[in-house]
Amino acid sequence: MIPFSPPRIDDKVINEVIAALKSGWITTGPRTKQFEKDITSYTGCKTTIAVNSWTMGMQVLLHWWGIGEGDEVIIPAYTYCASANVIFHSGATPVMVDVNEEDFNLNVEKVRAAITPRTKAIMAVDIGGLPADYDELLTLINEEQIKAQFSPKNEKQEKLGRILLLSDSAHSFGAKYNGKRSGALADISSFSFHAVKNLTTAEGGALCFNLPEKFNHEDIYKEFNTKILHGQNKDALAKTQKGNWKYDVIEPGFKCNMTDIQAAIGLIELGRYQENLDRRKEIFDQYYNAFSKESWANNPLYETENKTSSYHLYLLRINGATEEQRDAIMQEVFNVDVSVNVHFQPLPRLTAYKNLGYKMEDYPEAYASFANEISLPVYYDLTDEQVKMVVEAVKNAVSVVMKG
Repeated sequence: MIPFSPPRIDDKVINEVIAALKSGWITTGPRTKQFEKDITSYTGCKTTIAVNSWTMGMQVLLHWWGIGEGDEVIIPAYTYCASANVIFHSGATPVMVDVNEEDFNLNVEKVRAAITPRTKAIMAVDIGGLPADYDELLTLINEEQIKAQFSPKNEKQEKLGRILLLSDSAHSFGAKYNGKRSGALADISSFSFHAVKNLTTAEGGALCFNLPEKFNHEDIYKEFNTKILHGQNKDALAKTQKGNWKYDVIEPGFKCNMTDIQAAIGLIELGRYQENLDRRKEIFDQYYNAFSKESWANNPLYETENKTSSYHLYLLRINGATEEQRDAIMQEVFNVDVSVNVHFQPLPRLTAYKNLGYKMEDYPEAYASFANEISLPVYYDLTDEQVKMVVEAVKNAVSVVMKG
């Protein structure tokens, strides 16, 4: 059986986790703090806060920015439900727009058409690991006519003076756009380190801040450390100093700090991340070369003149296949013990969003991209022989379904 995306758990990871357990620090401690510093250094952002998930990191962030009832946040219709869920839980309204035909990412002109005076943020999503068009989005939100209709609700929003650009970077750790790494492409980026991601901490995530210089990122780091620990002004590490037990709760906060056990996995994975990216690229290239010869294959865009993917998902599309045929092709692949997947079902297809009035027919490109898409296995330990097995399984399945 070829699995879809197992985590890389070897002796290096296991030994570091054991060392964390033996150290006595199993909650937020020195490993978490080091992991934050290493992420900041790797991405080139201004400061990093490690959290227990992408979702809670973004939830706290929206709260901090003051996004709530009456506000709108623009997102692509083609994304995982977490992107929309956090907006709903903030009290704001997700405004969904369609995606590009060629790369699954947010269509900038559709964003332009969706902006209103209620728009407080745009959340681009790096589907599969390829960065969205951040420079184009920044140019858009800095246009005078767009800034003129921006209506700030608090001091932070007024200081920025425009719509906030967020990056759902759950897939794109290590990706590059115009020479900069994901994490430093938007005002604020949120990473996921879930078990299936390129870099995992089992569960976990990180917020990377890259706001304009008028924002004090050292103060932001301190403020977020308080917010993610129930509003408490001292964490366990700070309270270990002699006589430093006394703390205060500054505000009713959240609870979503990363632990040192999680950070132990992340430190090992980050330390060898380039070899992970290199191997994933090799797998992408092998798939690309194998399927480029097939007229029915629409290979994903993963490198352009100014973008390099993190090679997270190989989003193969089957030209001419209906949704039903795609599903049948996947079943044929499953039947030979090869795991494949679909990323993602567009949000308006899902019951929760249909019940809220979103309609799939309003996002034709999102549906067209989904209907014939199959995600292929990509992970560090996938061998060249297994890649060939995946290729043959897909080719045979297409042959059976599309010609049968």
